[in-house]
Amino acid sequence: MIVELAIIFLFPAIMIFAGVLDIFTMTIPNRITIGLVAGFVALAPFAGFGWETIALHFATGALMLILGIGAFAAGWIGGGDAKLFAAASLWMGHENLYDYVLLSSILGGILTVGFLAMRKYPLPPRLAEQPWIARLHNAGHGVPYGVALSAAVLILYPDTRWLEGLV
Repeated sequence: MIVELAIIFLFPAIMIFAGVLDIFTMTIPNRITIGLVAGFVALAPFAGFGWETIALHFATGALMLILGIGAFAAGWIGGGDAKLFAAASLWMGHENLYDYVLLSSILGGILTVGFLAMRKYPLPPRLAEQPWIARLHNAGHGVPYGVALSAAVLILYPDTRWLEGLV
């Protein structure tokens, strides 16, 4: 019962936390990524993943880390976003990677366009007093892409192999 609840809720809960933290601080700490990897290692065997499947998931995560580092080096995303993307890809695996990358990209594009549009208008003084809102509104700061990465997980996770036989 406890393991099943962990399989259902751990990954989405950590991703929600990462997205919310990204909104408020524009950072995604390493402990979140480490927690996702540790959660995967602990729960994958209970979800019925054999060593081949676990290895493929790790290969997927490693490949996405390499791509994420490239996107970070190009200045397209933050370092925390790159690591979160890799850790989420570890959980999503090769079976769901295409859908995850596509949906994350679409949601990230919508998020970016929304921020660009919002930043064209001045903030009301009351909102401008809030440091996290002022930071989000500042064109010199990036976009909290962790929100898009998290939202894509929440949409796709119910249809992954993780929840087969549980729901």
